[in-house]
Amino acid sequence: MPLIVISGFPSSGKSTRTQELKKFFQEQDKEVIVISENDQIVKAGFEKNAFYADSNKEKHIRGLLKSDVLKLITPNNVVILDAPNYIKGYRYELFCAAKNNKCLQCTVHTQVNIDEAWKFNEEREVKTQIYDRVTFDALIMRYEEPEGKNRWDSPLYALFPNDTLDVDSIYSNLFKKKPPKANMSTQNPKLSSTNFLYDLDQITKKIVDGIVELKKAGADGEVDIPGYDNLKVDVSRVTVPQLMNLRRQYITYSKMHTPDSKNIPNLFIQYLSTYLK
Repeated sequence: MPLIVISGFPSSGKSTRTQELKKFFQEQDKEVIVISENDQIVKAGFEKNAFYADSNKEKHIRGLLKSDVLKLITPNNVVILDAPNYIKGYRYELFCAAKNNKCLQCTVHTQVNIDEAWKFNEEREVKTQIYDRVTFDALIMRYEEPEGKNRWDSPLYALFPNDTLDVDSIYSNLFKKKPPKANMSTQNPKLSSTNFLYDLDQITKKIVDGIVELKKAGADGEVDIPGYDNLKVDVSRVTVPQLMNLRRQYITYSKMHTPDSKNIPNLFIQYLSTYLK
């Protein structure tokens, strides 16, 4: 059940701490699964420095790592995510995913002096794992340091290379506390009916198509919505691309705040009217 998020600068000792944690929990008869960003980079056939220079590649790998975390969390194992995890928002996503699975977690921040990290980097035995200076400096600049006051980073264990990792405290926090309760921010909303998404798509499409036809016919000002009694909307300042965009936005909103299907026409018109004023 527990998730351990490793976070740190390049060459700060993330994989070393990961192996230390893995050994400790295995000695406690726990199954340990390590999810490694570096392994995914190699598996995808990316060169390390080129990978970090391409935001699309990074986004793709982060998505795979998060997916693996969700698939591998169980009540009986420890999942360790060995990656820079330098984006605060991404760590928050992991926190929400863990909480939704009623899973406890902690963050291990491998701190290091920048000059010392660069020295460690240059001394790597595997040359393909060495960062070039541009990539190294860019990752340092991007890094959003974990903070213990943030619930998604807490409990936070920050330590330098020569510090001793408090494995007993980590064990206590991960196995001797009750899992957090999932709340609305981490749960997927229940649909009001099995046909809700279909109804939402068809009703909003019918309304938008009707307005588009009226616009093509030269309609202006407040118009009646074809096929619906007592539904009106001012179309004087709306364009077809705007209508399409507003429909997409409303569908996204409704997936998070599911209305009754019978109220969709009125609510959608209210939504359009609000944004078209």
